[in-house]
Amino acid sequence: MRPMHPAAVVTAAFLCLASATQTRADPIPPGAVGQNVEAVGYSNLNDKPGFKMSIQKVGERWYLYIGMLWNEGWEIVDVTDPADPKVVKEIQGPDNTATDQMEIADGKMITALARISPGWGGDPNKPFDEGVLIWDLKDPLNPQKLGQYKTGSLGTHRNGYQGGKYMHLSAIMPGYKGNIYVIVDISDPAHPVEAGRWWVPGQKDGETPAAPPGTMLHGPAFIVGNTAYLPYGGAGMIILDIADVAHPKKIGQLSMSPPFASSIGVHTVIPVPARGLAFINSEAIQEDCKEALQNASIVDISDPAKPRLMALFPLPLPPSDWPIKSFCERGGRFGPHNQNTLLHNPFVQPQGDLVYLTYFNAGLRIYDTSTPTAPREVGYFLPPDPTHRYGVFPKGKLVAQSEDVLVDTRGFIYVTHKNQGLWILKYTGK
Repeated sequence: MRPMHPAAVVTAAFLCLASATQTRADPIPPGAVGQNVEAVGYSNLNDKPGFKMSIQKVGERWYLYIGMLWNEGWEIVDVTDPADPKVVKEIQGPDNTATDQMEIADGKMITALARISPGWGGDPNKPFDEGVLIWDLKDPLNPQKLGQYKTGSLGTHRNGYQGGKYMHLSAIMPGYKGNIYVIVDISDPAHPVEAGRWWVPGQKDGETPAAPPGTMLHGPAFIVGNTAYLPYGGAGMIILDIADVAHPKKIGQLSMSPPFASSIGVHTVIPVPARGLAFINSEAIQEDCKEALQNASIVDISDPAKPRLMALFPLPLPPSDWPIKSFCERGGRFGPHNQNTLLHNPFVQPQGDLVYLTYFNAGLRIYDTSTPTAPREVGYFLPPDPTHRYGVFPKGKLVAQSEDVLVDTRGFIYVTHKNQGLWILKYTGK
């Protein structure tokens, strides 16, 4: 996650395609530690670490699409044989622009564009592109640009697209503080138009009182029928009725900050209405735990007007034979980040009792939620510390920082990292 910013003038950049085919498998780095998880395959992604991911199966081939973290653009990885993943395409993105967020549905790919946050490697004096690019994936290895939506500000972050006519954006818009919720109609992808917007009172310039600290829509919005579940940072989890997309209405809200950290107090919301549950988590920001406690929680949403906290996921602990007693001692960020989120995707494992959650320096954690008032950890995977620094973070000790996670319907788990390549894993527990 890159911090959000105030509005600024933007300049579009030219986009072009580039090929980069990987011809041989990369060896699995030694030194990983796990419980009920085994490493199946690894790709160093041509020395270009990835961030957010989505996946599709075309014929008999499985293709993983990845937004690059420290480079502009996107990678396509053939993961048909998870033990032998290969980068089969690189798509060059616009210069000096964050391109690490993306999503796939209905044969389309949407990719977020934003100004690179201060301190993350961009040049604040150079132009950048912003908004959302919309791509056609009829040819899975050669996406074709269909159109672009622009915010007129600094761009978008973790956007949602579950197919159909609407994109659900986390957007920085002129006249607002922090990202707000913007619904965009892409019935004509060449001419996307805003269909509706919603924000927390106090985000719009001149509104009083001010919104709570850390108020911004991280995204993605999770849509179930006419209901939108929003991870809204310091404002908590917010549930909206979007039957009329032009005029969303708030149904309910659960604030988590304080006592938990407020900078991205709610980062992800995964609702499971059939169980009356939502799995939510914040995002750790400061290194060495120099912030309020982060949380990963289970929420009762059986009455969406009155969501209530049910349980907290247990805090990860280092292996008993490690010299440290807490991951706060390991360096880098320690805390939750991403869940297996893209549940609308027919090639992503549906949400069951298992919750897959990356935890930065605590790697990947897997939780059993079959008893939602008492979730328990049933597996974890700790990659070895990286040997090469590709980006500017972590600022301190170069330690493992697990970022995004995606689980396909074959049961293979994909995990990206700040300074490593792509790990492909398999859960071996019951």
